[in-house]
Amino acid sequence: MIAIYPGSFDPVTLGHLDIITRSSRLYEHIIVVISRNPMKNPMFSVEERLGQIRQATAHLPNVEIDSFDGLTVNYAHKRQAKVLIRGLRVLSDFEKELQMAHTNKTLANDLETVFLATSTEYGFLSSSLVKEIARFGGAIGHLVPDHVAHDIQKWYGKNLR
Repeated sequence: MIAIYPGSFDPVTLGHLDIITRSSRLYEHIIVVISRNPMKNPMFSVEERLGQIRQATAHLPNVEIDSFDGLTVNYAHKRQAKVLIRGLRVLSDFEKELQMAHTNKTLANDLETVFLATSTEYGFLSSSLVKEIARFGGAIGHLVPDHVAHDIQKWYGKNLR
């Protein structure tokens, strides 16, 4: 069975990778898809994020990385996926994710949303938090893969002078 894990992944965190790794044990094929959201102003380009996630998941043979424009349900149909994976950290995530799951169900009744709670050690972690810590010079190596931490530090070195 094919499952889709959509998100902006700007940047990909160890919490995201926790969900990807655990999902890869549950489903035959996982497609991690970066949504191109014109409402967001990302730190990294889609191409950079694709590369970061590919490098971080290279050891997972049943994980594919892609990007898309438009509705997640349309992408899922195009790829013949049956499941949308969503990670949950805190109660406020559940409210937003449940609303999205119900909305997706009205658009595509054949798709199921599966919620995975992040592992305890990543329950506080978000991409926004990583960027905020890095912006003020804090250590982020324990929150993102090493190559992503390097990319973030390089970005801030260029953009905060």
